[in-house]
Formats: sequence, C-alpha cells, structure tokens
Amino acid sequence: MSLLFMHFMMAPAMISFKSIRCNVACLLIMALPVLLACSVAWAANSPTTEQFASSDVELPPIEVRERSLQSDDEQVYMLDRDAIEQRQAQHPQQLLASLPGVWISRGSGQEHLTAIRSPVFTGAGACGAFLLLEHDVPIRPAGFCNVNQLFEINLNNAGSIRVLPGPGDAQHGANALFGVIDVQAAPVALRPQYGLRVAGGDNDFVRVDGQIKLGQSSIAIDFTDSNSFRAEEGYQHFFGEFADQRVIGTASVSTFVNAAYLDQQTAGFILGEDAFRDPLARKSNPNPEAFREASAVRLVQHWQWQTSQTQSFNLTGFARRSRMEFLQHFLPGQPLENNGQESIGVQSDWQQLWRNSSLQVGLDAEWSSGFLREFQAEAITDGSSFLQATRPQGLHYDFDVNAISLSQWLRYQHRFNNGWQLDAGLRSQYLRYNYDNNMLTGNSRDDGSACGFGGCLFTRPANRHDDFFNLAPSLTLRLPLDQQNHWQWRVARGFRPPQATELYRLQNGQTAADLGNETLFSASSGVSGLWHDLRYRLNAYYQRSHDQIFRNADGFNVTDGAIRSLGLEWQTDLALTPRLQASYSGSFAEHEYASDSFADSGEDFVRGNQVDTAPKWQNYFRLQWQPTAELSLSSEIEQLGGYFLDAANSARYEGHTLLHLAVAWQPARQWLLRMRVENLLNRRYAERADFAFGNFRYFPGQGTTLRLSLGWQSGRVRFQ
Repeated sequence: MSLLFMHFMMAPAMISFKSIRCNVACLLIMALPVLLACSVAWAANSPTTEQFASSDVELPPIEVRERSLQSDDEQVYMLDRDAIEQRQAQHPQQLLASLPGVWISRGSGQEHLTAIRSPVFTGAGACGAFLLLEHDVPIRPAGFCNVNQLFEINLNNAGSIRVLPGPGDAQHGANALFGVIDVQAAPVALRPQYGLRVAGGDNDFVRVDGQIKLGQSSIAIDFTDSNSFRAEEGYQHFFGEFADQRVIGTASVSTFVNAAYLDQQTAGFILGEDAFRDPLARKSNPNPEAFREASAVRLVQHWQWQTSQTQSFNLTGFARRSRMEFLQHFLPGQPLENNGQESIGVQSDWQQLWRNSSLQVGLDAEWSSGFLREFQAEAITDGSSFLQATRPQGLHYDFDVNAISLSQWLRYQHRFNNGWQLDAGLRSQYLRYNYDNNMLTGNSRDDGSACGFGGCLFTRPANRHDDFFNLAPSLTLRLPLDQQNHWQWRVARGFRPPQATELYRLQNGQTAADLGNETLFSASSGVSGLWHDLRYRLNAYYQRSHDQIFRNADGFNVTDGAIRSLGLEWQTDLALTPRLQASYSGSFAEHEYASDSFADSGEDFVRGNQVDTAPKWQNYFRLQWQPTAELSLSSEIEQLGGYFLDAANSARYEGHTLLHLAVAWQPARQWLLRMRVENLLNRRYAERADFAFGNFRYFPGQGTTLRLSLGWQSGRVRFQ
C-alpha cells in the first residue's frame, strides 16, 4: 500500500505554489508521503491483538465507522438538528453559509452552484466535482449529476448535515472530488409523535411542514410557495418522506422513501456593470419565459447484521428516478432541455473489529439509464452572424446512455500504543457508458444541412461505449496532543469520470475521446480541541487538480485544465457567559490556473491567473444571547470576499457583507415561535456575478426580508 501512496501522491506534492515560497508548510506536505509510508510499515509490524491482550497496556477500543461521515473527524464540518432548526432556510445557501470553505452560489429560485474548497464551476458536468449523499447513498448515479441537485433533498428536515472538504474516503468513490455533502435523517425513535409548523414572510412566502409517527414509522411533508422581489419569479417546492426503522429477525432494517417536486418560474441574469445596485434593474426579469420543472424519487433500504461482538455485515439496496425540464434562458437561442435517469444498485460491506484496529471491506454495484433531449424552438435573429449560423433552430441533441458501475474498497484503522491513530483506505471503481445517438451524427442541422462558419456548434458522436477505471487512496494520521486536543494529517486522491453530458453533448471540434478522468491530489493538516472555554478547529490544505474540464464564459468546454489551491479554514465557539455564546468560522483560499488551456472559441485559461468565481475570503460570525430559558436572540454577520468574473482577471465583483437577526420564543412547552430578518441593513449585493458573452451578469440579492414561523409538536419542543 505504501508504494501506491508514493506513486499517486509524490508527483503532485512536489509542485510549489507560484505566489508563495516553499516554507515549513510546503516542506511538511512534501514530507508526508515518506511519513505515511513509514507509518504503514509501522502498522504492519505493530503488536497483534493477542499481544495487546496479554500485555499491561490498556487502550480504549477503536470505533468502527459506518459509511456516513463522522463528526469527530477534525476535517468534517457539521450542522446538527438544532443548527438546522435555527436557520429555517429558504435556500441551501442560507443553511450552509456558516461552514468553512463552503459556498452555495444562489441563483434564481432554488437554483444554485456548489463550491467546496474550490471555485464555482459551471457547465452541465460541473456538479460531478461533488458527491451528495442521503442515507449514505448518492442521490444520483455517478454519471448523471445535476448542478442544482441540492433542491432534491429536504435539508430542513435533516437530522444532520456533514461536509467533508476535499476528496472523500474509501467508501465514497466517484464524484467525491472537491467535497462530500452527507445528509442524515433523524432516527425515527427520536422524532416527535406529531408536529406541525406554519411559516410566512415577505414576497408571499408560505411554508407548511408536518410529520406524524406511527409506531416505528414516520411520515413527513414540506410544502413551500413563494414569489420574489423580482418580476415573474417564484416557485412551488414539495418534499415527502417515509421512514421506517425496526428489527427483523437478527437484522436492523431502515427504509426511506424520499420524493421532491419543484415548479419554478425562473428569473434570468440582469445585465450591465453593477446592475444589482440599480433599484429598477434589480427587480426586473429579462427572461419571464424561463422555467424549471423537476421531480425526484428515491428508495433506500439498509440491512445490518451484527454477526458477533466483533463482526457485522451491511447491505443496502436503492432505486432512484428523476426528471427535469427547463428552458436554458442563459444561452443564445434558449433551447429547451429534457433529461432524466433511472437507477438501481446495492452497497455491501463487512466489518471486523479487533481491540485496537478494524477492517472494512466493501463491494458496490450500480446500473443506470439516462436520456437527454435539447430542442431550440426559434431561430436566433439578433447577435453576430456567427452566432445565428452556428446555433440553428431545431433539435440539437437526442441520446440515451446506459451505465454500469462496479466498485471495491477497503478501509483499515489502527490505534498505536502511543495514542497515534491510522486510517487508510483504497477504492477501485470501474464505470462503463453505452451511448446511443437517436439523431444524425456530426454537427449538422437536424435535417442534415450544414451550418456556416465550419459547422454547427452542436456535435453528436456516433454510437459508442466508454470505460473508466480509477484508484482512490486516502490516509489519515491522528495524534492526541492531550485529552482535549488533536492534530491530524490527511492525504487523499479523488476522482470523477466525465459526466454523460460532457462526453456526448459535444461542441464543434470536440470528440468524446478528448475527455478522461478528472483527478485531485489533496494534502491537509489540522488541529482541533478545547482551550479553556474556546472550542476550535483549524485546517490548512494544498490541492492540485488534473485533467479538469472547464466551461469558459462563452459556453465552450476546455479540457486538460489544472488548478492549484492553497487555503486555511477555521471554526471557533466561545461561551462568553453562561447565556452568551459567540461562534466564528471562515476561510482564506487562493485558487489559480496551473496550466494553459485554450478553446477553439471563447476565452482561454492562462497559467498563474486567479480562477474566476473564487472568493479568497469567507467569514461568518454569530452571537447568541439567551436571557431566559424561553427566549433566544442572535445576530449573524455573513461576509463574502471579492472575486474575478472571468479567466483573464479583467472584471471583478467586490464582495459583500450582510447582517441577519433571529429571535426564538417558546411561550409554552409544545410551542415555538421564530422570527428571522435577512439583510437587516438592506445592502445591495449580488448572489452571483459573472462576465460572459461580453456582458456583466448578476443574480441580485434580496433586500431586507422578514420570515415568521410557528411550530407545535407533541412532547416538549427542544429549544436552544
């Protein structure tokens, strides 16, 4: 195993960051492979379980980890049920903004783009850089992600949300490249017998959610209807969940059925430099015809057998289905896209526990079938002659893709005599696509006629199959500095295969063979613990991606890209008094292009330039005061630093700082009233800014908005 780590990790670690001298941090990163190889050898020659049992050394037993991310990991950031309840978010951005290095860039309605220790990536396959789990199962197949896919998960009903920045662990696999978001349900046994909550606010916002528990089963629903401060923008959003947890024979069985439906009237970008400051432009909607309609259903069933005190076996079956139709209002010609997928699969793993070590071995299999159809109803009548000629009216793409994924993984953990802990994992994954083109091959119009200027933009490869194989090693060393403080190192290699849309929805001059696996090397080091009344966590990291697929500002794919990243993240919680608590989290990161990448059209990516849509600074400060047991008041400051809007670093957004207030009052043991004011100072800002097709483009942020909710449930409301 040490040879594998040396092979995969030594080369990237030797690359220095352009603008930062190779100081102690760089030397530490370069020395890590040697340290890790020595540690693995040490583990192989360490005393056996029997030797420990016959010695006088007393060590606590090591914990066997399940597939979910563990909150005791120094590099996992978590929102527990209380934190989720306090925010009562309308959008994932509001919920995850407090986590270091995480930015959910908000679009119109429930649309968004994700960044975790990374820039915001665009393009249909950009979502492949992040793995989203619900009940330990990816919410979508490996090759069929969606950039807005967080709207398929009811985050407000989650028991916890955990985020692992950087490559995932051995059990995660494809798409766990820049980060993993792990959404876990609250155990049925801990849910109230019944509950109901009604919320309302500005812009005709209304939400009703409730749940009821029947024995070992629970049913929950959540419905939101909201308009917007922008013209002809709004959405209706529905979630439903059935959960059942019981013992059947010798097995613990958990069953979950989750459904989501979104019907959205979308607002487009407003154009013009600093247009988000204009009182009229920010409320306008240049694309009142835009819409998005999507649905998703997922079934997950876990079976766990504890075969002995030291052995267990887990088996998970799942089935998923999603459909989406939306107008691509952000592209010239505004083509209509229809896509969907069905998939089934199984996850299995066996765990063996010894006194000071554990071993997990897993086998996963998945079959999926997806389709995509893109149709442009009208011819382009404005813009350049090139634009009109190369984006013709009619059918652009119509294809089906079947895929099979097979994975094996193992994870070994060991605790040494001196307190050091080792966590080593390795995953191998094979993915095969079978692609069927349902229309003419090449880059002609749908009637077979040729486009001017060298051919139509839309290229359709002939029927084909593509195979991808990957190895993903990871290794973590953890050292207790004392009983309350720990130091951790982690190195990992993540990967993602190209998404089906990247392989087969091609553009002029591209072929499917141009795209390979995208990989990421990551080395990080962190310290966490408790110092007096201060609970803290501090992580530093270095990352380099390889063979990255970029979408430039003019909508063209660029391959063989690379990004170097260096960053620092922190989290602190301090009890100032028994009733006053402060928390502060944030990150500083530099992301720069590490290669020269050039497209046939549009902008180029030049080595050494800062990556666009990548803020250096993010900060989140929260002060909570609880003057009585029934009343809580809090203020929050959310700060997003400035960032470049294009790869040439010629256009820039200067960032923003927002102030939020929240009040919670419990008038009776079963009732809870919450009030939240977003953007109290009514700042004019942009949720997202970019520069494309020769224009500054913005999704403007909301002004001051008020939300109220009143909840009632059986038993006593947990209040904090």
